[in-house]
Amino acid sequence: MPSTSSSSKSFGAFRSALGFGADQNRVHFEDVNSNPKSQLNRELERFQELVSSQFHVLSDSSTDEFLSIEWMSKLLDAFITCQDDFKLILLNNADAFSKPPLDKQVTEFFDRSIKALDICNAVRDGIEKVRLWRKHLEIVSIAFDSKQRNVMSEGQFRRARKSLTDLAIVMLDDHKETGSIFSNRNRSFGRPNKGKDSNHQRKQGHAKSLSWSVSNSWSASKQLQSMANSLVPPRMGEISQHNGLANCVFTMGFVLMFVLWTVVAAIPCQDRGLFNFSVPKQFSWSNALWLLHTRVMDESKKRERKNSPGLLKEIYMMEKSINLMSDLIDSAQQFPLTEEQQKEVKDGVHELNLVCSSCKNGLDTLDRQLREVFRKIMHCRTEGLGTLSVAQS
Repeated sequence: MPSTSSSSKSFGAFRSALGFGADQNRVHFEDVNSNPKSQLNRELERFQELVSSQFHVLSDSSTDEFLSIEWMSKLLDAFITCQDDFKLILLNNADAFSKPPLDKQVTEFFDRSIKALDICNAVRDGIEKVRLWRKHLEIVSIAFDSKQRNVMSEGQFRRARKSLTDLAIVMLDDHKETGSIFSNRNRSFGRPNKGKDSNHQRKQGHAKSLSWSVSNSWSASKQLQSMANSLVPPRMGEISQHNGLANCVFTMGFVLMFVLWTVVAAIPCQDRGLFNFSVPKQFSWSNALWLLHTRVMDESKKRERKNSPGLLKEIYMMEKSINLMSDLIDSAQQFPLTEEQQKEVKDGVHELNLVCSSCKNGLDTLDRQLREVFRKIMHCRTEGLGTLSVAQS
């Protein structure tokens, strides 16, 4: 019969391999080498620690960086890193994953992957919309280009007002169900046309992305809720039976859902309503994801963000710039403007340029990363199904 000390060490190694208690029951080097399954234990422990470390860094980000394009880029990088490590574990342990009950859990994971691919496409479509908004804002900036003249003219304000009007039309079409601040702005953009001319103008101003399309009933929120509802932490019996592999599948499934939930919260997406969910408490990565979840929910509850088309920091900066420029244009009633008025407009245009510059390169990078996330998810599913099929035959 084993001693109490020996049993305690074995249980500690077992808990660590499963990803429980990041700061408790660490596996000592000599314990790992005495375990016949030490290589698998090390792989599983490394995977859980990888997830924990990647998301700890993200949860520790400053307020200024949180939910910015740069931060979203780091989030997608973290997902790709975790996905690559999970894929290796999946392919290296195909025999175990091809047998009950792990085969069912892996099948459910691959089912969630299909929903994830749809969400990736929908978010890329949302990025295309933000690009379009940026182009309209650049026109406003160009209208106030002061290189050719020292005094601002009424014509410059007319061109800027027209661009903001076109932007309002696009925003109303894209987010007519969100109650965005832009729906309240359209009244200040001059006299609206009626009838056929108005419909024609609406169609001209609305440019949709051709990269992806779904029915009007498709919902990003429902897709994510479906993914979340099917995520149930494995029972202790399932974990011990397969040396922690069930925990590995659950962890990657939760990371997949969580990352896409955050991306949808930040970027315009069809029916992107933010829903709440629970973060399990028993994993080494639990605290980091709980902190991130709390920060995203808190951001969504801020008064100035409630009706926003997305929680992305740059979208908020766009909203502020649009409001500021709209107020400055509306207040310009007599020309020429005073020096103080011209300075206010120039300062507003400067802020606008900063937003446009931040978005221009950042959105391209984010789009490339989403394409990479799409490929990683698809290849993991394709190679995983192929390998499991061979193992089952």
